[in-house]
Amino acid sequence: MKPDSRRPTAAASSGTDDNADDGTREDASSVLTEREKRRLTKASSERAIIATLAFTGLIAAFMQTLVTPITPQLPLLLNTTASNATWILTATLLAAAISTPISGRLGDMFGKRRMVLVLLVLLLAGSVVSALSNDVIVMILGRVLQGTGLGVIALGVSILRDVLHPARLGAAVALVSATLGIGGAVGLPVSALIAQNLDWHFLFWLAGLLALAALVLVFLIVPVSTLRTGGSFDFIGAIGFAIGLVGILLAVSKGSEWGWTSPVTLGMLGGGVLVLLLWGWFELRTTNPLVDLRIAARRPVLLTNLASITVGFAFFASAAVLPQLLEAPTSTGVGLGQSLLIASLCLMPSGLVMFFMSPVAARLSAARGPRTSLVLGGIIIAVGYALAIGLMTEVWHAVFVATAVGFGVGFAYAAMPTLIMHAVPATETAAANGLNSVMRSLGSTVAAAVLGLILSSNVIISAGRPIPTQGAFQLCFAIAASVALLGVVAAFFIPRREPAYRSTSIPQAVGSRA
Repeated sequence: MKPDSRRPTAAASSGTDDNADDGTREDASSVLTEREKRRLTKASSERAIIATLAFTGLIAAFMQTLVTPITPQLPLLLNTTASNATWILTATLLAAAISTPISGRLGDMFGKRRMVLVLLVLLLAGSVVSALSNDVIVMILGRVLQGTGLGVIALGVSILRDVLHPARLGAAVALVSATLGIGGAVGLPVSALIAQNLDWHFLFWLAGLLALAALVLVFLIVPVSTLRTGGSFDFIGAIGFAIGLVGILLAVSKGSEWGWTSPVTLGMLGGGVLVLLLWGWFELRTTNPLVDLRIAARRPVLLTNLASITVGFAFFASAAVLPQLLEAPTSTGVGLGQSLLIASLCLMPSGLVMFFMSPVAARLSAARGPRTSLVLGGIIIAVGYALAIGLMTEVWHAVFVATAVGFGVGFAYAAMPTLIMHAVPATETAAANGLNSVMRSLGSTVAAAVLGLILSSNVIISAGRPIPTQGAFQLCFAIAASVALLGVVAAFFIPRREPAYRSTSIPQAVGSRA
């Protein structure tokens, strides 16, 4: 590929022409329909593609915090128990974790744009189902469909690899990857404002409208995928992965409710681990695995995924702990006595910082390598939480901590997809990014379980309401800082260069650094 080319083709940017050893390359003309070939002659601007995929990522991330403002009222709104209502949140998490790597693999096989459109249709359907529901079972079904839409972020990053010039790729990947945090942080106050002033069903009608807008934009602007891998879909691997992951995530997320030593929790955890071990044995012996574990075990991919768990943990910690600190009554001597809307606005700078720092993180990754961005991000997160241990008495303290965490997460999220794509072949891009997203979700799930247990076990009673103690908040901040430092250690061992493939998944401009 010439360094001054305006837009590399999929084959040129991925290097599939000299990756014959992969055995997965197919001629683009053999997998595209006539309609898709005609669409390729109508090239959209790169800025329009980036903006569309970023908007799509924001919409998907918004679904995570959509019901947060009405969570305490869900049992009353849906005429159900508090235990049943928690499944509205848990089902979304499980759906996202399971569907993301599966949709990534399907995107690699049948076209990433096509799978983005499918996920947006499911997200739209889930929004409509939830908007029309007054029953907890129907609501859970709608939230499952919404959760599947989170896979568009990993697919969007992979699409950028296919269509952008290498000089613009880093900043675009950083922006789209950061939407996972931006959408949640910015969407939370919007959800709170709607929940306080309108019927709660409007939350889902808004979600449906946004999903429809994203669907139209992707269809009109994002080009079809020319880089596709052959083979058949691994249905057995997908089922095994889903069963094993559901078992582990359910045990972690519901352990405090079921009891950590209860037969159900231990059975789910042990069964999930056993199924995933058998799944791994099967994946290593199948011709077209859902996840190529040999690639996933490569040091750069493995360590990046481990670091992703710590970043997911640390990012969720701010969303789980700071709102409780802000909303707790001042009568306890710990809380800051703010409303849900004000607490949401206090967290919004975290998302805005991630948005504005994404080009800075991309430039740092280009100059010093993405490993440097990941290390720096982890250090900033750890320092932010360490300072939070002593900064808990003013509203601006919480804003400062949330903003610091946003800085760190912005650098880390910008680095992780690039690190993954440097270490995998072009035909594994979407699946590898999907697995990396699952690792972030796993970190968030563990954070919810661990920090939730700490905050619920160390309380004082104020006006008949249990409020976490100062020590509980400080312990949560200390754990989050420690976990972030573990991520930094993992990142330090990621190689600066890993030239195992003659042409990696991410296209390289002349003079670029791995």
